[in-house]
Amino acid sequence: MSVDRTQVLRTAAALLSRKATATMDEVARAAGIGRATLHRHFAGRDALVRALEQMCIEEAEAALDTARIEEGPADEAVRRLVAASEPAAPLLAFLVTENQLFEGEGQNEGWARLDARLVALFRRGQEEGTFRIDLSPAWLCEAFYGLIGSGAWAVADGRVAANDFSYMIAELLLGGARRSVEK
Repeated sequence: MSVDRTQVLRTAAALLSRKATATMDEVARAAGIGRATLHRHFAGRDALVRALEQMCIEEAEAALDTARIEEGPADEAVRRLVAASEPAAPLLAFLVTENQLFEGEGQNEGWARLDARLVALFRRGQEEGTFRIDLSPAWLCEAFYGLIGSGAWAVADGRVAANDFSYMIAELLLGGARRSVEK
């Protein structure tokens, strides 16, 4: 029987986004494969998490492309990006808590690419006069990740309706980032 690696990763992502401490045995059971089969594809939890990281980076880059963040006013680009990021949100929520991904010299260059594109979006919004200049673009980038991850947890936990995900995140992020008009 051939194992669909992508399907195993999607199953692992779904499980780990609900239960971050799931064991490799639990991942294998959820994927409907044996532990030995899982270990043939991923030598251990670290390898599995690294593969999930790569999948998340690819999905986040696709969301950035889909949202066309270089087009139109920056605040509208943020709204499109939040909506386009929703499918990857549970995986992002899991990964931003995985300290192993951000320690040492082995950090994936994909995070730097994502950060650079997000920072450019927020900087553009500042230059347009839409976003506050007292909040750095790097901080707004981190706030974006945090809100996406928190929104995913709230939806998964049933505390927030899935239909409200994009609206609530965009409104909170933009409400805090928008430059107020002084009188």
